[in-house]
Amino acid sequence: MCAMQVPAKEGTRLFEELCAVHGVMTRGAQLVAGSFTRLAGGAAVDTKTLVTTVQWFVDFVRRLHRGKDELFWPALRERFPERVRRLDRPAEDADALAEALDELESVIARIAEERRVGGSLSWGHAMREGTLASHRAQDLLAARLGVEEPLLRALVPVILDEDVVRLREALADAVPHGGPHLVLGLLEHPEPLAGGDRLYAGLPPSVRWTRGMLAGRFRRTLRALAAD
Repeated sequence: MCAMQVPAKEGTRLFEELCAVHGVMTRGAQLVAGSFTRLAGGAAVDTKTLVTTVQWFVDFVRRLHRGKDELFWPALRERFPERVRRLDRPAEDADALAEALDELESVIARIAEERRVGGSLSWGHAMREGTLASHRAQDLLAARLGVEEPLLRALVPVILDEDVVRLREALADAVPHGGPHLVLGLLEHPEPLAGGDRLYAGLPPSVRWTRGMLAGRFRRTLRALAAD
C-alpha cells in the first residue's frame, strides 16, 4: 500500500523551520565575523565571550551538516535521486568549510590558553587569522545555503509522512544543546525569523520557561562582543 502524502502545509512548515535554523546559523556567522573585525579595529570585545560564542557557532555548523549528511539528504535522495544528485558537494567544498572551522577553533584555543595562564597572546596573529577564517566560513555558508534552499523549497513540501517525522527529528537534533541564549536571541535579533515560532515551540521546556532570563543573557553577550 502506498504511503499517504503529507498535506503541503506540513512540508511548508518543515521548510520554514529549516530556514529558521539556517537563519540562526547565518546570524551566528555574522556575529562571529563581526566580533573579530571589531576586535581587530580596537573595539572592547570580551575575549572570553568571543571564545564561547565561536565554540557554539562551530558546533552548530558541524552538527547541522552532520545531521543533513546522515539523515536529511539521504531521505530526500531516496525520493528525488535525480534532483538531489546535482547538490552533492565536491570534496573540496566540504574541506574548505571544515578548514575554516578548524582555523577558528585553533585561534580561540590559543586565546583561551593565554587567558588561562595569563600569558601575552600574539594579538595581531590571532585577530588576523580569526578575522580571515570567520569571514571565510561566513562566505562559504552563504554560498552553500544559496544553492540548497531553492531545491529544498521545491522538494520538502511534497515529501512523505514518514520522511516528515524523520527529517524533523534530524533538524531538532542538529540544534546545539548548548548556548540556548544564542539560539533564542538570534531567532529574534535583529527581527524575528520566519518559522522561528515553530522552532521555538520544539525547544525543551526548560529553555522556553527561562526565555526572559536567556534574552537578558543574549543582550549581555551582544554588549560583550561590542555588537549592541
